[in-house]
Amino acid sequence: MAKKTVAALAAVAVTAIALSGCSAGGASDPNNKIDGEVKGDLKVITWRTDLVEDGTFDTYVKEFEKKYPDVKVTVEGITDYEGEMKTRLSTKNYGDVIGIPTMQQSQFEQFLEPLGKKDDFADKYRFLNTHSYEGTQYGVAVGGNANGIVYNKKVFEEAGITELPTTPDEFLSDLKKIKSSTDAIPYYTNYKDGWPLTQSFSNLGSITNNPDAATEMAKDDAPWTEGTDIYAIDSLLYDAVAEGLTEADPLTTNWEQSKVDLATGKIATMPLGSWAISQMQAAAEDNGASADDIGYMAFPANVDGTQYAVIGGDYNLGVSKHSKSKAAAWAWIQWFIEDSGFTEDQGMISTVKSKDLPENLGDFTAAGVQLMETNPAPAGEESLLSDVSNDSQIDLWGPIYRQKLVDVARGAAEGDKDSYFAELNERWAASVEKVAK
Repeated sequence: MAKKTVAALAAVAVTAIALSGCSAGGASDPNNKIDGEVKGDLKVITWRTDLVEDGTFDTYVKEFEKKYPDVKVTVEGITDYEGEMKTRLSTKNYGDVIGIPTMQQSQFEQFLEPLGKKDDFADKYRFLNTHSYEGTQYGVAVGGNANGIVYNKKVFEEAGITELPTTPDEFLSDLKKIKSSTDAIPYYTNYKDGWPLTQSFSNLGSITNNPDAATEMAKDDAPWTEGTDIYAIDSLLYDAVAEGLTEADPLTTNWEQSKVDLATGKIATMPLGSWAISQMQAAAEDNGASADDIGYMAFPANVDGTQYAVIGGDYNLGVSKHSKSKAAAWAWIQWFIEDSGFTEDQGMISTVKSKDLPENLGDFTAAGVQLMETNPAPAGEESLLSDVSNDSQIDLWGPIYRQKLVDVARGAAEGDKDSYFAELNERWAASVEKVAK
């Protein structure tokens, strides 16, 4: 489940869906519109197989059908959601309500029913940028996540840390206090599983309060230069490893065990999206600790004394262009997002702007952290960052270059931070010249 959430958050890296034998156009019934009568059979396709298996979706269905008695809902959970849905999209039979898999924004109209004008949703909903195209909205996020660092409050207290860090130097100083006065691993990389190393990239923009950081990085000849977001993000990892503040042997890290270890105070910090909070809290309760021990801080950086945290939508729900129950599908999406209690149960940020932040982001509220959304790339540049990333073979959304960063920092590969960042800049600049200019 965690990896699927990571994939949803990495929506900047978009790829076109290859199609074969897929005809455009939806149901021909002129009365089958999203603002029509809410009735009919409704198939909901979800990536949350855990909530299907434990009966949570059964409860949702009962509540929805109570409100809309002329609708009959069935739910299907898919384990390999992205892969399976991209296959199903080559047919007309991919459900009525779907979590929209990764695709180019220009492809939305081929698969999805338009929900209305983006501007009409702006006052009510967050996270609209990724699933609109030319002013039309095609999806609405089930909820959202913030980006930052999960930490164990009891470990921080044991180390005598009373205020959360707001700069990289303060953060490293706190890690040193943890190492010297507790038995906890100060910072856990999850090097072996790899994908958790990618989580910090989602802080891009928050360090400098720049919602266009991704777009600018795609055209920057030397992004790994002091003063940029990516320099700060990767430097924090490098410096923590180089100063011996991480696990002794990164080759033996284990994601599932790390959740238990952070929850029980054997690990102090891990950079992860806020989606991880509920998993850590559950691990605490399952292992004799308290869910209240789990805290969440913003990335240790500030602009003129104010910290920022990037928030982004999880999977967006959309209505199939081929659905025969479009009004019922749109009613489900609105009900699920506004009234089902899903975001509250999952500790997510509600898509509905008027709703309060979840309790698990109480540290943000106390510290005055400002939430920010990043801007979409300009028209025609939607895939530019991923194109430069692919051409340079610097996997911004993958673990390989960060694993090498860890290896350099721990002395298992040649070089130092300056030499490795210079290498990254050289490769990046060559691809910017080739792809972006």
